Parts: sequence; structure tokens; C-alpha cells
Amino acid sequence: MAIEVELKFPLLPGAPTVEQVTDRLQTIGARPMPSRHQNDHYYAHPDRDFARTDEALRIREDEDRVQLTYKGPLIDEVAKTRCELETGIDSAEIAAEILESLGFRPVRVVAKQRRPFELSWQGVSVEAVIDRVEGLGDFVELETISDPDSHQAARDHLLALAAELGLERSERRSYLCLLLNAEIEST
Repeated sequence: MAIEVELKFPLLPGAPTVEQVTDRLQTIGARPMPSRHQNDHYYAHPDRDFARTDEALRIREDEDRVQLTYKGPLIDEVAKTRCELETGIDSAEIAAEILESLGFRPVRVVAKQRRPFELSWQGVSVEAVIDRVEGLGDFVELETISDPDSHQAARDHLLALAAELGLERSERRSYLCLLLNAEIEST
């Protein structure tokens, strides 16, 4: 089973800027990939509260790809570390119809412009992305894949990379959670 280990950092005042992070990534050998737009359609389970169980189910529209993803409960107190199951699908609309026919209900769409970078840092493959999330602003995500027995070492590796990039104060909440909280606070 593959374990996704992820750290996310909001680029708030006092944090490095998008340009500074981009420069630092390229200085340490990160290779920029084409920017892309993603729409993540999140769903609520008919009988379980995913907010309580730290799970997620989404359909991601990513340029010319569509994926169905289940994210299991978080297993780490620092990073967003969890089992992630993902498969390509042909149609977001048909997948949505199937989920809704089974009792899942749409929660919200998270739209973002994503600038990915490929990086091998100290021998570990890392995906670094700079996200501009509609309604939230700019974030940097650092992600790697681990096996269940070494996820803490992978987390520590990402924390060291974050320090190298000048990133502090990681955010464990998902973009969905942050957007839902912002909507509640604005009412």
C-alpha cells in the first residue's frame, strides 16, 4: 500500500513569495513542469462524516485527465499522511452520476491553478507544487510517496526540504476544509 506524505504551506505575509520559492526550487535542481488548471469535486458519504474521519472522496478534472480518488484517514500528527487510492476514469459527469445514485452528495468544487516541479532531493523523489487556489490564495505543497513503515522518515525529509525553501507553519487542513471554514466565517 502506498502512503502519500504531504506538507502544505500558505504563502502569507512574512512567508517567501511565489517568485522566491520558484527561484529556490530551481536553485536546488527542481524542474518546472507545465502549469495546469484543476477542478476537484468533493463528495460527502451518505452515512459517514468525512470531516470527522479525515477521509475524502473526489473527482479531479485535470486538463485532459479525470481521476477518482479516495483519501484515507490521516495517520500522522504533523504532515498530511494517508493512504491514497486513485484511478483514471473516462467521464467526470458519469462518475458524478454514479456517486450521487449511490447516495453520495456533492460538497464543493476546489478550483486551482497548479505549477508543478519535479525534484530529486537528497535521493528522494518529491513533487513540489505552487497552487493558486480560488478563494484562498497561494500555497506550496511538498509531496512524496512512501511505504507504511517509512512514512515518518519521508515526513522528516519533507520538513528538511521545507526548511531549505524557507517554508514554515505548515497547514494540515485540506483546501476544501479551509474554503468551508472561510465560508462559515464570512456569514
